[in-house]
Amino acid sequence: MLWIAIRMLTGDAQKFYGLLFGIAFSTLLITQQGTIFVNLVERGASGVYNAPVAEIWVMDPTSRTTDVNYAMPSTALDKVRSVPGVEWAVPHLRSAASVRTRGGDLEQVAIIGVDDATLIGLPRNLYEGSKDVLSTPDTVIIDDGGAINMFGEGVDVIGERLELNDQRAVIRGVADTIPSFTSTAVLYTKYSQALNYVPGTRNRLTFVIVGAADGQDHKELTERIEAQTGLKAETRDEFARAGIDFIIENTGIPINFGITVALGFVVGVAIVGLTFSLFIRDNIKQFGALKAIGVTNAKIVRMVAVQAGMVGSIGYGLGVLGTVLFLKAFSGNPFFKGFYVPWQIPLISLVAVILILALTGFFALRSVLNTEPASVFR
Repeated sequence: MLWIAIRMLTGDAQKFYGLLFGIAFSTLLITQQGTIFVNLVERGASGVYNAPVAEIWVMDPTSRTTDVNYAMPSTALDKVRSVPGVEWAVPHLRSAASVRTRGGDLEQVAIIGVDDATLIGLPRNLYEGSKDVLSTPDTVIIDDGGAINMFGEGVDVIGERLELNDQRAVIRGVADTIPSFTSTAVLYTKYSQALNYVPGTRNRLTFVIVGAADGQDHKELTERIEAQTGLKAETRDEFARAGIDFIIENTGIPINFGITVALGFVVGVAIVGLTFSLFIRDNIKQFGALKAIGVTNAKIVRMVAVQAGMVGSIGYGLGVLGTVLFLKAFSGNPFFKGFYVPWQIPLISLVAVILILALTGFFALRSVLNTEPASVFR
């Protein structure tokens, strides 16, 4: 009987491919938009992820993220270093600045000053150059996405000169980083050099990056730092989460992506529901004949379930495959760098497909279950 159900489904090619298209399109829309949403909001934590050595971030109590911060007095560094359980603590400066390129173009960039001695705060890997180039005066390292945005793809930026706050800066390295949410170019330099590049204010220490002593619980250490210094301290995961929450709470991204995902579900219900109903209506005589020869309603339900399962599995697979191919096709675009498909997103799409098929199958089956076998012979 199940083989008959499959032959009935594939026998009507137009409706069969229509069902596949509806499921595949809905899966693609839900999976693709969900994937972009997750990866996009995670860019709010890129500042934390690009400083892999940092275990604890200490900041002014009003600071919220790496980009939304308030500077502290330089004495905060010594206060943090005096807290028991702190293995090391280094200064970290983050500030926005305007830069003028050799061609005269004005660009907005983020200046990041890392510790002069240890260079803690730099990304782990560099595409070009080495971390030692920061020992050269007036040296900056630019992130790979910022290099493309400022100079164009395929341009060798090593040796390019910039003007920062009437100071000269020379690019001598390209860092492999996770792009920021705003795709602003990021320039890394030593902390002492960064003080010359950013506008002079009384307090310019943005963060203190801390490493915990061996065996020290990070959460316990953050509480101790807050109690003894009056500053706010967060673990790496907590501070990364704060950056993500800031994007979710202060932008319209969740609503916009949520509407798109909902539309994908509605479109799937509409296309699949209409096509499935037409399929059932066109085959109502066949179902009636099966009931006339003794096939029960339970077996008919199983037949329709097999048909829905076949369409759903193929369409779902095509939709997920389409999302993977989309990300692979745009992997060279700096905006999509590092994008991945979280395992939860295909699972959500699978649940959506099951709901679409369950809803449409339920309403389509009503006419079959209510069909009298005798009507076939009238």
